[in-house]
Amino acid sequence: MIERLGVVDWGIGGFGVVRALRRVAPHVPIAYLADSGATPYGLLSQTELIVRLATVFAELERRGVRTVVVACNAASCAISQQGPAAAQRLPLAYCSMVDAAVAQVAADFSGTLGVIGGARTIRSGVYRRRLLAPGRRIVQRIAQPLSAHVEAGTGGSVGCAAALDKILAPLRGAQALLLACTHYPALSSHIAERLPGTALLDPADSVIEHLLQSHTLPRSVAPDCVMTTGSAQDTRHAAIQAWGFDPGPCERITLARHGPLPEQTVFGERAG
Repeated sequence: MIERLGVVDWGIGGFGVVRALRRVAPHVPIAYLADSGATPYGLLSQTELIVRLATVFAELERRGVRTVVVACNAASCAISQQGPAAAQRLPLAYCSMVDAAVAQVAADFSGTLGVIGGARTIRSGVYRRRLLAPGRRIVQRIAQPLSAHVEAGTGGSVGCAAALDKILAPLRGAQALLLACTHYPALSSHIAERLPGTALLDPADSVIEHLLQSHTLPRSVAPDCVMTTGSAQDTRHAAIQAWGFDPGPCERITLARHGPLPEQTVFGERAG
């Protein structure tokens, strides 16, 4: 029986989670789905996003997945806000980046904690509510252009540098900075240059720790499965550029819009 661990993101940010998994559990087979052919998750309503995730989960289940890492903060925030209603719509067990990110902050942390994320993530207020505590000052910044630079492979560009300068300027002197988007760790070196002395918190390690402690991960000999609803070639190239490893051949798929996914709605197109 084929079994895999599912990882879903709108784009390639979730490959940072895969990289973290490979450090501690290199033989767990992965089914990665980048839904970049769909409307960006941050632009969907909560209900629309949960419906879309249900469709994505159905395809992952068809690929032998029983547990999914929702490696997208916009999606994780929507799940958190919908609570039990989201769990009823999603057919598989899942781990959310919100829980992993909050776990990265020590219970006794005091001082200024910066949080950078996409517009949907920051405006949801989920992180502020979960992290606010006596002795803490939470400073949140919308960092929307950064994920686009990572997707495009322009993290070292003048435009990305200007965006980083503007976004991070109010966070100088913060004791820690939570990277509330899985794309941002790909820019860690650039962020660290601008915030010397600030600890960067990457939730990828935390979500993997949670998985290992709370879930039985597959140990089958199934090969990894990398899929996208966007461009297979661009997804593979962007992953190499951002994370420094080749995820292997990427399959372009088309998903049904809503509900369970009939097999005949999936069409394969491989990029070498």
